Amino acid sequence: MDGAKSLAASAGGKQDLEEALLQIVHQHHRQSLRQRQQTERAKEDALRSAARVADLLVDAADGGVQELFVNEKRIEVEARALFGTIARYRRQTDQWLAATNEINSVLKEIGDFENWMKIMDFDCKSINAAIRNIHQS
Repeated sequence: MDGAKSLAASAGGKQDLEEALLQIVHQHHRQSLRQRQQTERAKEDALRSAARVADLLVDAADGGVQELFVNEKRIEVEARALFGTIARYRRQTDQWLAATNEINSVLKEIGDFENWMKIMDFDCKSINAAIRNIHQS
């Protein structure tokens, strides 16, 4: 009987060992699945984070470029307006210069006429004096 008990115990021990090994295999399988899932989640989180960082970098770069573009357009508009103002002032200055030259010409003519009048007055007085002298003699 001892042999039967030992066979039964040995069969029972073998079965316990198999169950223990199966339990270890299942536990290992569950842990592997859990680790794979954690790894996948971590990978997905990393990919989302990397995509978000990339988006933020692109937004930051585009924001600066967009601001530069807006400033460039604003400067171009201001430059065109300034060129228009300069052209308008140039025309006005040319008009003032022409008017000033005309006034100078007129003043010169007036000066010439005044000088001519003085000469004529002197000539008339000289002729008048000469006629008086002739008339008195």
